Amino acid sequence: MDMRLFLYLALCFIFTFPISAKEFSSFYSAKKHLIKNLPSNSKSLYCGCDIKRQGKKLVPDPDACGYIPRNPVTRSGKENARAKRIEWEHIVPAWEFGHQLQCWQDGGRKNCKKVSAKFRQMEADINNLAPAIGEINADRSNFRYGMVSTSSASYGACPVKIDFKQRVFEPPIYARKQIADTYFYMQKTYGLKISDKQRKLFESWQKLEIAEISNRKLL
Repeated sequence: MDMRLFLYLALCFIFTFPISAKEFSSFYSAKKHLIKNLPSNSKSLYCGCDIKRQGKKLVPDPDACGYIPRNPVTRSGKENARAKRIEWEHIVPAWEFGHQLQCWQDGGRKNCKKVSAKFRQMEADINNLAPAIGEINADRSNFRYGMVSTSSASYGACPVKIDFKQRVFEPPIYARKQIADTYFYMQKTYGLKISDKQRKLFESWQKLEIAEISNRKLL
């Protein structure tokens, strides 16, 4: 089976959890559940790396996907620990859905977690969470998804592009439909506001067919 097709099918299977988001009262409890129940054949969202268990932690297998850290060491000279662990990425960033709530305007994420049941439910919704290599999660930050003409980041064979100046993150083709579906799920479930430009982009990503994902070159 073509590797692009395999990654697409794996992502579709892995990120379909038949559990209501209402079952989790916090981001912590949602992550705890996902770590415990993640299938053994799981792949990281952006790089398609195999995920292994290391005690109670999840770690990526860079040899299987060709991922090379952009920053192997931190500015202080220490090993970049986030490049060697799996984190739970909010596909729709907490910053993005949080900014649309009054609680964020009154005191940011900390205040929202304290006073807003809606924010806590959105933050803990497992339909908006996906396993990602920590460094990629950190570099994506709250950047919007889009298409990047030139990239200022390199992660070996991991096919993501980031324009740090314009704050745009381009995911690989096999992850795009999953991302688009998640945005529209959050819109339908919580009333998330999506700009016209983003909506048109996500609608085009939703139309990606399996054959197209298999045949097109990874960008």
